[in-house]
Amino acid sequence: MNKLLQLGMCALIGGTLSACQHIQSKEAKMETPSWVDLFNGKNLDDWTVKIAKHEVGENYANTFRVENGVIKVGYEGYDQFDQQYGHIFYNKPYSYYLLRVEYRFVGEQAKGGEGWAWRNSGIMLHGQEPHTMLKDQDFPISLEAQLLGGNGKEERSTGNLCTPGTEVVYKNEQYTPHCLNSNSKTYAGDQWVTADVLVLGDSIIKHIINRDTVMVYTKPTINGGGVSNYDPKVKQDGKLLSSGYFSLQSESHPIEFRKVAIIDLEPYAKDPKKLDGILKEIRERDTK
Repeated sequence: MNKLLQLGMCALIGGTLSACQHIQSKEAKMETPSWVDLFNGKNLDDWTVKIAKHEVGENYANTFRVENGVIKVGYEGYDQFDQQYGHIFYNKPYSYYLLRVEYRFVGEQAKGGEGWAWRNSGIMLHGQEPHTMLKDQDFPISLEAQLLGGNGKEERSTGNLCTPGTEVVYKNEQYTPHCLNSNSKTYAGDQWVTADVLVLGDSIIKHIINRDTVMVYTKPTINGGGVSNYDPKVKQDGKLLSSGYFSLQSESHPIEFRKVAIIDLEPYAKDPKKLDGILKEIRERDTK
């Protein structure tokens, strides 16, 4: 209902100004978007698997599956990991959004996994469509919100940035190295960790761990290395990344994802003031 009409009707039936304003305020709050679960806890019907050395759609050795209401990434069917990096893509691209993933590392690393891949996984952002990946391609051209677990002794941040086939602007300078550590705490053991990622087209991206912003960068572009065996037609160096597919990674250490949810912010992309207000309301609601 039109707000002016609603307020007019409120006045006609004897409502006070404060009561009418309360209706308007309540309506504004109802406009704040809610989290939408992308993982239903039952199956992977809305997802597509791509594992290096295998064709798109082949879930080699049942790497990705649903067990006890979580997405389980496991390697029981592997003799050797053999650099068979995998990704499971949600079947819809996004541009402006807030993504929430709850994860934990479990068990022992697969035989043959690299040392750096111990308790290592990631959320790939603004990625290429999985069907455009070649059979032997290791990683999608994308931005990685890297997820790492600690060993209980040394510090090891999570929510880092890695850039397979991409570059970003960090602290007003073009950042060309492959990975950049965040300022997060270390999370050791099998504890659940909440990773949020705020993605605003080709402008700003934030990594948020357990409600703390730990990484901020801007202007993601296709460029640089960190990815191999790709189709040159897809890697269009210099192109700004304003949208794409997100995926969850299998990188040789077992990991579980119990929640994958999104708030689509595309309806507010052309109204920065409205977008800021929506994000503020989401933050306030999540802290209650």
